[in-house]
Amino acid sequence: MNTPAHLLLGAAAFARPGTNKVLSAALFGALAPDLSLYLMAGTALFLLQIPRQIVFNELYFSDAWQTVFAIDNSFFVWGALCAIAVWRQTPWVIALTGAALLHLALDIPLHHDDGRPHFWPLTGWVFESPYSYWDRDHGAMWIAPVEALVAIAAAAWLWWRGVPIWARGTALILLGMEMWIVRQWLFFFVDS
Repeated sequence: MNTPAHLLLGAAAFARPGTNKVLSAALFGALAPDLSLYLMAGTALFLLQIPRQIVFNELYFSDAWQTVFAIDNSFFVWGALCAIAVWRQTPWVIALTGAALLHLALDIPLHHDDGRPHFWPLTGWVFESPYSYWDRDHGAMWIAPVEALVAIAAAAWLWWRGVPIWARGTALILLGMEMWIVRQWLFFFVDS
């Protein structure tokens, strides 16, 4: 699933009207499992000028990058943090960790050969789904439109819930990003 859709779904699932801290935490929690990828790939691509093919065909699958992904995509790490938040009854941390767990749950069925080791530290095993949110050879042509519809529904839910104006604007920006990404996946993305 594309990151903007994760953010919209995380916010829709955990946001409560009048609770900016909880909404902000849900947005950050939905982003957290992908944040390391953006930081590492962005550094490699734009600062170090490493070619895209090396970044996404070699570095992405390297032991170093996979170790980082194992930690920030672990159901055990996020689950433990969520359990502590529930025990401590801390709504904003529940939203943050819950949105991260929702992100992981949605990633498992939508990553064909680029999944993450979601069960670290117990195992480094990676589930290889028959489906992919981006790979046209594994269903992206029908998954992407469904993902776009789900993102639209999540944005509409946020508006209906009466979130603050900044959150409505954020939802519109995220929805625009999602639609642009889906368009790219469906019509222009070429794996090289």
